[in-house]
Amino acid sequence: MFLTSWIWGTAVILCCVSWFLLGRRRRRPGEPPLENGFLPYLGCALKFGANPLEFLKEKQKKHGHIFTCHVAGKYIHFLTDPFSYHALMRQGKHLDWKKFHFATSAKAFGHGSIDPAEGNTTENFHQTFIRTLQGNALDALIEAMMENLQYVMLQSRAPKLQSHTWVTEGLYTFCCQVMFESGFLTLFGKEFNSNNDKNLSSKQETERAHILNALENFKEFDKIFPALVAGLPIHLFKSAHSARERLGEALLHKNLQKRDNLSELVTLRMFLNDTLSTFDDMEKAKTHVAVLWASQANTIPATFWALFYLLKSPEAMRAATKEVQSVLESAEESISLDGKRISLNRKQLDNMPILDSIIKEAMRLSSASMTFRVAKEDFTLHLENDFYNIRKDDIVALYPPLLHFDPEIYADPLTFKYDRFLNEKGEEKTDFYRNGRKLKHYYMPFGTGIAKCPGRLFAVHEIKQFLSLILSYFEIELVDSNMKCPSLDQSRAGLGILQPSNDVDFRYRLKCL
Repeated sequence: MFLTSWIWGTAVILCCVSWFLLGRRRRRPGEPPLENGFLPYLGCALKFGANPLEFLKEKQKKHGHIFTCHVAGKYIHFLTDPFSYHALMRQGKHLDWKKFHFATSAKAFGHGSIDPAEGNTTENFHQTFIRTLQGNALDALIEAMMENLQYVMLQSRAPKLQSHTWVTEGLYTFCCQVMFESGFLTLFGKEFNSNNDKNLSSKQETERAHILNALENFKEFDKIFPALVAGLPIHLFKSAHSARERLGEALLHKNLQKRDNLSELVTLRMFLNDTLSTFDDMEKAKTHVAVLWASQANTIPATFWALFYLLKSPEAMRAATKEVQSVLESAEESISLDGKRISLNRKQLDNMPILDSIIKEAMRLSSASMTFRVAKEDFTLHLENDFYNIRKDDIVALYPPLLHFDPEIYADPLTFKYDRFLNEKGEEKTDFYRNGRKLKHYYMPFGTGIAKCPGRLFAVHEIKQFLSLILSYFEIELVDSNMKCPSLDQSRAGLGILQPSNDVDFRYRLKCL
């Protein structure tokens, strides 16, 4: 027994020594400074994953504005100088922004490759999203979301709102349920026809049960999403795998065809799946699971942080409430509980600079997205004052929190300031500086360049709608007004808005209107 253990131990040590001597990457002339880490394959992954911002700040201080880290088998060149970000955007000939996203989607959601070069589909997904989430299509989404938010807040959750008594609930749980149910109805329509159905109430209850069941499957799957992106197979996570399959079954085309008021996004995606792809029925459904995840995974925590910071800042609460009331008065919209719903269009929502600033500030403090580009070939990356050699299949990355927490750009960067993105006139502020120079890139929770999130406009509008309705219909407060801000769950760093590490109790009740 001892001899066997000794042999295995020796073999492991020899493998590690061999990797250290032969497998480690060597920095070539003209390449950025290199951090290999000490662990085979993982490299710097554990240190990076524990606290990405602090890790990158430490390496930035050591190496300067560009350096290379070996992370989970990949070599990532981190570019930290915001004045060189535009250089990355200009390298379309040498850098591919789609390859990483295509591979990640197939790996995480279980459909075949959506890269047209692979032959499974000829759909241009990015153009599909721009066509159905921006421009005129956005107006229809905003209108549907406004209706669905009020249905969920005031009707679907009605049993909790009797007699204007206080209801205590977890703030994240509340945001999760309201935004998921409303967003699901907006994108994937309803199983019931609200115009002429005698059994409407019963069908609404059944529909809500199905959506809340989908929410539980979504949360189970979402928990292991970072592991899937890291390359672990979903079969290691049986409950999450089952949850993903159940979501796929719910979004099969034969089931979606039974629903009313499907969004243009889903309707078009169904058509393109059927006409331009060779996917089987479940693979088609899993492309819709990807749409569902993309529409919820960052919007839900962003909504939580915006409402949490509002509740923690009386000054922000007063300013936001006043702005919402002013916009409603200008639109001649009255708040009542007699069935008449508030209607705010895109133009009216865009006339809310205070809410816009609150949302931006909340996202600045909680976003940890990462912009990736994969090198198509060996090439030289020209920055503002230097140039560096990049190898084929290496990744060049931007980590926006380095911007968002830079005290030279944002004074007192760890503090929530609701008016940080407002100028002296109370309008949107766009002038931010570093080293005395105006920045083009200063706020990047949605990425940048051609790969910028195509659904960002809808995401911001639906959070504005949520906050406007909460402030209009409800009295709200934290159970413990002195509680500290929850820490950020760093396990999702690189994927977007970070979730809170724990929920926060709050209470709410309908206003006496």
